[in-house]
Amino acid sequence: MNIVTLLPFIVLIGAMFLMTRSAKKKQQAAAQMRNEMTPGTGIRTIGGMYATVKEVHDDAVLLEVAPGVHAVYAKNAIGAVLGDDEYNRIVHGTEGDHEDTPVVPDDASSLTENDEPAAASDDSPIDLGKKDTAEDAEPKKTDGESDAK
Repeated sequence: MNIVTLLPFIVLIGAMFLMTRSAKKKQQAAAQMRNEMTPGTGIRTIGGMYATVKEVHDDAVLLEVAPGVHAVYAKNAIGAVLGDDEYNRIVHGTEGDHEDTPVVPDDASSLTENDEPAAASDDSPIDLGKKDTAEDAEPKKTDGESDAK
């Protein structure tokens, strides 16, 4: 056999090896992150909910999702363990070291506000209905009328 014929298979096997290796490293890093959780740590679940860890068990964690509201989640449902500064910035809105970060309004009012006053309205109704075309100009038939004339 010629080495040129085996080259595509060797490249394919090498690519598969590298992909599985990187995926395994990511899984190990996620497992290590979940194992480093301690009570009082701020987390984000894979569903995007922010909470504080209250208790850590073998396969589950008790989370405080709001003051006095607790929920049990599987450890695999923890998407990220957050640092105190990041958790407080996201959940409580405290800026900390991020004072130059622009504040995003919670509504779209700032996108629609104009510095110019609105044009004076003449209180005439605006017709947004469909205009009659030449085909629609003839009167419509009722159920009792037939096409034969």
